[in-house]
Amino acid sequence: MRVITLKTLAAALGIVAITAAASAQGDITFNVEGRPNSTPWVAASGSTVAVAWSVATTSLRQGDIYLAMSADGGLTFGPPVRVNATPGEARINGEIAPRVALQPRRNRTPIVSVTWNAKDAATHIKTARSTDGGRTFTPAVPLQSDAAAGERGWPASSFDSKGTLHTFWLDHREMAAHGAHAMPKGEHDGVAMAQRSGLYYRADGGVERELFKGVCFCCKTAMATGPNDEIYAAWRHVFAGNMRDMGFTVSRDGGKTFSPMVRVNQDGWSIQGCPDDGPAMAVDTKGTIHLVWPTVQSEQGVIQYATSRDGRAFAAPVRMPTLGGRRPSHPQVAVAPSGQVFVAWDESKDGVRSAAIARADGSQPPMLLGPASSYPVMATTATGLIAAWTSGPPAESVIKLRRIATR
Repeated sequence: MRVITLKTLAAALGIVAITAAASAQGDITFNVEGRPNSTPWVAASGSTVAVAWSVATTSLRQGDIYLAMSADGGLTFGPPVRVNATPGEARINGEIAPRVALQPRRNRTPIVSVTWNAKDAATHIKTARSTDGGRTFTPAVPLQSDAAAGERGWPASSFDSKGTLHTFWLDHREMAAHGAHAMPKGEHDGVAMAQRSGLYYRADGGVERELFKGVCFCCKTAMATGPNDEIYAAWRHVFAGNMRDMGFTVSRDGGKTFSPMVRVNQDGWSIQGCPDDGPAMAVDTKGTIHLVWPTVQSEQGVIQYATSRDGRAFAAPVRMPTLGGRRPSHPQVAVAPSGQVFVAWDESKDGVRSAAIARADGSQPPMLLGPASSYPVMATTATGLIAAWTSGPPAESVIKLRRIATR
């Protein structure tokens, strides 16, 4: 095993050590030693790869956001850097992973944006940028208004081709205005309660605005930009009867307007509560939208996969092949340079939660990423996939990363 210990950086940050290790199998491990490492996100542009993740402090629910950058397609990485200037402010949860996005620049390193959920006396959506390859970051910018009360989180962000960053998140401010546990009179399910939670959106230089009410509040959101700078968003919505199906919208004018919500499919899953398990999305070079999400069609649960050519309607979903365990969850989707679509997820098998990747067409058996692994994420490079995931027990977890050839 090859290990790089960054003692100088560790001393400057007041921690024991940060290590990046590459195993004989090619997996790289990111680890702030003595602290749990979890909730990775990964982005790639050309030969640049960025990995962001959370590092817990004394509580597994709060901590810091770190970023490591590679200039050689994920073969090697530079020293990890803490993104958040306020120590310990980041909320930590697999469905609230920090989102990293890259904006390509000709003959220069890409601009790096990291968006995360912070919590002190209130909760915030914050974003910060780096123009020097992730070595330093601008002061964080809050995306919600100063007067926004209540809970918010589960952001998703991405650049368009013009360099504008678009961000979606779930916001609970109307619940705060009515009292945290106030149920509308005469209502005994979550449908009316969900009307006090909304999908919010903001673009660079703009102001936040609510797009839709009635969201399922604790499931991650998904977004992507299309080849003509379409802006796509997906989330779990609460429909009549407490049905927790996927909602979808698109903007074709740079975020000025969004289409009416599309109900992707009627899964028939009614639950009095939030499953903490949202969708993921990717768009290929032809503009086809690829959407995956978890649902329960039996006690075992399934991962659904559906496509749309125009964002106006989706084809009937297909059930993804999994490892044969229970409750496959936390799906991600990516389109390789070859055009092949890959789906990642985790599930419980033989008493252990494990992450895996498979082709969406089911042409090959799933590839296990490792035992005691969860919340896998993916990005595409010129030669294949970069996959990252949380590995190990919660109190001792590390981040693993693997390069996967798809040709």
